[in-house]
Amino acid sequence: MAAAEAADTQLMLGVGLIEKDTNGEVLWVWCYPSTTAPLRDLLLRKCCLTDENKLLHPFVFGQYRRTWFYITTVEVPDSSVLKKVTHFSIVLTAKDFNPEKYSTFAKILCRMYLKHGSPVKMMESYIAVLTKGICQSEENGSFLSKDFDARKAYLAGSIKDIVSQFGMETVILHTALMLKKRIVVYHPKIEAVQEFTRTLPALVWHRQDWTILHSYVHLNADELEALQMCPEAMTMGKLHKEIGQLIVQSAEDPEKSDSQVIQDISLKTREILSNLAPFSEVSGDGEKLVLNFELLKQRRFPPATENFLYHLAAAEQMLNI
Repeated sequence: MAAAEAADTQLMLGVGLIEKDTNGEVLWVWCYPSTTAPLRDLLLRKCCLTDENKLLHPFVFGQYRRTWFYITTVEVPDSSVLKKVTHFSIVLTAKDFNPEKYSTFAKILCRMYLKHGSPVKMMESYIAVLTKGICQSEENGSFLSKDFDARKAYLAGSIKDIVSQFGMETVILHTALMLKKRIVVYHPKIEAVQEFTRTLPALVWHRQDWTILHSYVHLNADELEALQMCPEAMTMGKLHKEIGQLIVQSAEDPEKSDSQVIQDISLKTREILSNLAPFSEVSGDGEKLVLNFELLKQRRFPPATENFLYHLAAAEQMLNI
C-alpha cells in the first residue's frame, strides 16, 4: 500500500449506531471500537433523533475537541428487516474534515444495515476501509477513500454566495479570520449554518486550516468549555476598505469561479503578510521571524492599521514571547 493511502486510512477513528424504536426511545446501540462517555453523550445530542421538534436532518457534521463527527440519519421503510426500529443514525468519527467522503461511506453502511439488520456487515466494511481504503459491494455500492481529496472538501462551499450576502462587510469576516477571532453564526436551519460556515476558512486560504471550524454547537457547558475565549481587535481602517473592495469586485465578476475568487483573496492576504516583513527580524534562537514592535511604531501607521498588523503578527505566531 502506498504511504499516502496508508496515511489516509488512519484518519478514521470509529463508527457507531443510534436507533429510535417504535416506542420513541433513542438508544446508542453499538460502536466500534469503544468510545468515551462524553463523546457518546455529545453524539446523541447532535443526532436529530433526540430533537423534540422531530425534524429529520439526513446529514450533519461538526467538531468536538479535535474529533470530527459525521452523522447520517435515515427513516426505516416497511420493507426493512428492522421491524422495531423507526429511524437510525450512522455515526462516523475521524481526524479530518471531509463531509462528502464520510457522507458517501455512511450511505453505504446505511443500506447494509437496512438489508441485514445487523452491525456485523457494517463493521466488516468499516475495517476494510480502515485497513485498505476501499470497500466493494455490487448491491450496496463501492467506496474508495482516495477519491475524496481534502482540497475538494475545502472548495465545496461558495465564497461568491457569501460575498453576495454581505458585500463590503465580508471584510469583517476576513479580518476576524486573519486575526483568529471567534465568529458566531446562527440560523434556525442547521444545514444553512453548515453550508455557510464550512466556506469561511477559505477566506484565509494560505493557512488551509479547517480545524478552526465548529459547524454544529449547542449551548452546552461542555461544548462551550471546549471553545476557548479570545479578545477582540476589530477596528476597521483604510486597509480593510481596500481588502473589502477587492473581495466584492472579484466575487461579482461573472467570469470568475469560486476557486478563482479564493485565489484573488489569497494573493491579497499574502500581500498583507508581506507588509510585516520590514518590521520583522530573526528570533534569538534563529528559528523564525518575529515582529519588532518598535520598528512598526516608527512607521506611524494609522492606529487601526498598526493595531491590525500587530494582532496579525500574533495570529501568525510572530510575537517574541
